[in-house]
Amino acid sequence: MRQYGNDVRPGTGTPAHRPGRVAHDRHWARDLHTSVCSSVALCGLLLLFDWGTGNLTWARGALWCTLGALLFLVLCPPRVCAGEGWLATRSLLRRRGVRTDLLVSVRVTDGVSRRLVLRDAFGGRLEIDPRVLVDNPGLWYRFEEDARTSAASGRLRCGASALRDLAGQVDRETALTVFRISGLGP
Repeated sequence: MRQYGNDVRPGTGTPAHRPGRVAHDRHWARDLHTSVCSSVALCGLLLLFDWGTGNLTWARGALWCTLGALLFLVLCPPRVCAGEGWLATRSLLRRRGVRTDLLVSVRVTDGVSRRLVLRDAFGGRLEIDPRVLVDNPGLWYRFEEDARTSAASGRLRCGASALRDLAGQVDRETALTVFRISGLGP
C-alpha cells in the first residue's frame, strides 16, 4: 500500500477530506437515464418479439434480460467530480482519482473514442472523456487551475500541448454557447 500523508486517501491519490467547492458532471444524470432507457428498451423489445412469435421461454427471457444488463454496464457513464487539487471518477465497479495539482503527464488518445489520460506524481492514473471537461465549465475550471499549478512547478513533464488544445476546444464551445444564448449563433 502506498504511503501518503493524512491528507491523501491511500490508493487513489485524492484527498481524504475534500476542502473547498466540488464540481460535478452536470450531464451525468441525463447520460445515466439514457443508458437505463436503452437497456430496458432493448430487453423489452427482444422479449416482446419473442413473445409475439411464440418462442419466448424462461431461458430465452433470462438471456434477453442478461443482454439488457450487459448493455447497461457498457453504457453506464462514470461520475466525474473535481475539487481543489483532485479529479476523480466513480463507476459501478471502481473509483479512480488523481492529484491534479501534482500531474506529471497528460495525454489525449485517439481511437474509437477520445480519452484524456492523466497521471500524477504518486502513480495515480485516470482516463476520462475530454468531452466531460468541455461540457462542464466548473469541472474544467477546477482541472485547469490545478494543471497550471503542476506546469508552473515543473512537475508536468508531458502534455502541455494537449492541455492547450483542450483549452482551445473549451474556449470555442464556450463562445458558441454564448452566441447561441444571445441569439447571434447557429
